Amino acid sequence: MTSAHRDLAYDKDPFDGPREECGVFGVYSSVPNASRVAFFALFALNHRGQESAGIASLNPHGALNVHKGMGLVSQVFTEHDMEILAGSCAIGHTR
Repeated sequence: MTSAHRDLAYDKDPFDGPREECGVFGVYSSVPNASRVAFFALFALNHRGQESAGIASLNPHGALNVHKGMGLVSQVFTEHDMEILAGSCAIGHTR
C-alpha cells in the first residue's frame, strides 16, 4: 500500500455514515408507493434516531428524488413530499 493510499484510509471521519443509533430501511415494490412504505417504516424506527430523517426514491423515469430534514419523521414529511417521492424503489434513514 502506498503512503498516499494509506493516508486516505486514515482520513475518513469515523462519524461519517450510519451508526448504531440510526435506523435504515429499504423497499422495492411492484407499485409506485415505496416511499410511503419507507415513511411508515421510518416512523416505526423513529426511536433509533429523532434528530433528522430522509428518503430517496427512484421515480418511474429513472431520476432520483430526495427529501430530508431535521426533526421527527412525522415532522419532516408531508403528503406533498410523498407525492414527489413516488416510485417503486426507496431507501429511508433516520438519525
